[in-house]
Amino acid sequence: MNAPASSSVVSSAVAEFALRKGDNCLILGHRNSEWCGHAPALEEDIALANTALDLIGQTQLWLGLACEAEGKGRTPDEVAFLRDVSGYRNLLLVEQPNGDFGRTLMRQYLFDAWHLPLLKALMGSADRRIVEIAEKASKEVAYHLERSADLVVRLGDGTAESHARMQAAVDFLWPYTGEMFLADALDEELAAAGLAPEPGSLKAAWQEHVTRTFAEATLKAPEKSFAQKGGRRGVHSEHLGYILAEMQFLQRAYPGANW
Repeated sequence: MNAPASSSVVSSAVAEFALRKGDNCLILGHRNSEWCGHAPALEEDIALANTALDLIGQTQLWLGLACEAEGKGRTPDEVAFLRDVSGYRNLLLVEQPNGDFGRTLMRQYLFDAWHLPLLKALMGSADRRIVEIAEKASKEVAYHLERSADLVVRLGDGTAESHARMQAAVDFLWPYTGEMFLADALDEELAAAGLAPEPGSLKAAWQEHVTRTFAEATLKAPEKSFAQKGGRRGVHSEHLGYILAEMQFLQRAYPGANW
């Protein structure tokens, strides 16, 4: 029989897990915020800004948990703004460029369709703090998924132009979806401790939702695709560096500044 994991080991695993979840929300939230004032319609401008705010709020919760679990006295602001590229643990999907409006919506949908089942599974976590965050975030993400799926259908099954753009978005983003379901040693440790589900267990629900939505949207997923990976261990695309250069400027130019 294996010896039970020490509290320090569990805390370290929770800290890394929360960092991954927080970074996903932080980077995707920042990407969505880049549309503020530039979206194709006022309603969509406001909706994307609200989605970004929801994600940044979730970032605050996850990074707060990461700081609490690691016990080094850091704050969520320090973790968010004072790391280099290799310190980030977000999925490669969320850091991909916005592209046109269709690509932004498709990126959001593919993430939402994974994010909601994850949060629902986390409601059964053995860690009360994870459960509380998942319960709060799931209410927001349920709306995110409803909205992004509806828009994917409307644009995919819309004009020839909108359909072509949405299909191009699928083809571009699909290679980045596989990373969501790949497990590493941390995932195995978390699952064994009852803290989080195994990533692969979420794929069936994601695949079912995507298949149904794509059928309505008259879109096709690539039959074969190489799964890009590395983000969760700090190996990122060139795009993250540009995001951080903008996102971190104020904190680095004026260390410790506050309103």
